Amino acid sequence: MTTTLRALLGATALVALSGAAMAETTITVATVNNGDMVRMQGLMDDFNAKHPDIKVEWVTLEENVLRQNVTTDIATGGGQYDVITIGTYEVPIWGKQGWLESLNDLPAEYDVDDLLPAIRGGLTVDGNLYAAPFYGESSMVMYRKDLMEAAGLTMPDAPTWADIEKAAAAMTDKSKEQYGVCLRGKAGWGENMAFLTAMSNSFGARWFDENWVPQFDQPEWKATLDFYLNLMNQYGPPGASNNGFNENLTLFQQGKCGMWIDATVAASFVTGKDSTVADKVGFALAPDNGLGKRGNWLWAWSLAIPSSSDAKDAAKVFIDWATNKDYLALVASKEGWANVPPGTRTSLYSNEEYAKVPFAKMTIDSINSADPNAPTVKPVPYVGVQFVAIPEFQGLGTSVGEIFSAALAGQKTADEALAEAQTLVTDEMKAAGYIQ
Repeated sequence: MTTTLRALLGATALVALSGAAMAETTITVATVNNGDMVRMQGLMDDFNAKHPDIKVEWVTLEENVLRQNVTTDIATGGGQYDVITIGTYEVPIWGKQGWLESLNDLPAEYDVDDLLPAIRGGLTVDGNLYAAPFYGESSMVMYRKDLMEAAGLTMPDAPTWADIEKAAAAMTDKSKEQYGVCLRGKAGWGENMAFLTAMSNSFGARWFDENWVPQFDQPEWKATLDFYLNLMNQYGPPGASNNGFNENLTLFQQGKCGMWIDATVAASFVTGKDSTVADKVGFALAPDNGLGKRGNWLWAWSLAIPSSSDAKDAAKVFIDWATNKDYLALVASKEGWANVPPGTRTSLYSNEEYAKVPFAKMTIDSINSADPNAPTVKPVPYVGVQFVAIPEFQGLGTSVGEIFSAALAGQKTADEALAEAQTLVTDEMKAAGYIQ
């Protein structure tokens, strides 16, 4: 068993795999239950009309469950899925393992050169594009302009964490179920640890020093966790340790959050038809501490084909449909330009109609400001902004996420959580051979 395989399987529970081969014209697509993917399923009439010979079956899962199932399936060659929704973390690791099908033979009209360089680069290994981006994102501040105005405050375009704390205090009125700030607390390497790792970069923290020694015992991580816990305990909603992306989105749409710092892709949903505060939302860059790094991440939810698929050609046809320029135009025609999947194509950001969307510029500025090759204030041996691009991180990030979520729930102090994280990560890195 390879080190990569052992690390990945160590991060996830084995699940029963279906051994049944799929018919050639049936493909199974595994995806996350985020709004843009749900919207895609509602537009399948277009795909079905163009490709009546391909039947698509959907497996739509909560983020942590999707990752667990897809990781197990691909690492064991289970062949359960023909198209998988994965991210910027998995693609380089799985591509190097030979677990993904190259997409270099997508048709010329796909225009792979139109993909944003930062996004395309993260999905390419040794010259092979191993996944096509469905949407790309960074993170930013979404805030209630009306509540800021009522508090006599103005949100800077590039706020500091001190600005965020001041605004959160001014906007909180718990008697009205109005909370100054909503942030991820739900455990998971792609849930609370995506937020906290990106946040820690702006505090000068890092997961590892240049020699792969864990850094949770350093003052920068203590400053990060102390600030986060205080912010959430003072000005956040109750039960925040259970809240991930979708839970906070619902709270914001219901008018219960003064601010939400999260994925730029949420902008169309907080300003959309399901939002009770759609006309009151402003946007700002993710906060910093004046150290040269902002607390924003870089991610792309992308579609890839496992090498174990027995319907690769049909899967490629589907990926082409779901991630090409025509799909963006389809969404625009049905739902308006504000609801087009963002952050994947240069041409979208030169489109005059899309330029009118209030969050378009803030989204692309946020994406362009994240640097996976130099994510932290101090030097590090790894690539990745809100994750560390090593196979072990999926397990490490989830375990540390559980520790920090427990601290948010009041089950342990910040100091206890950091000491526990330091011990756990050190033991794992020793076992994996990174340190002595």
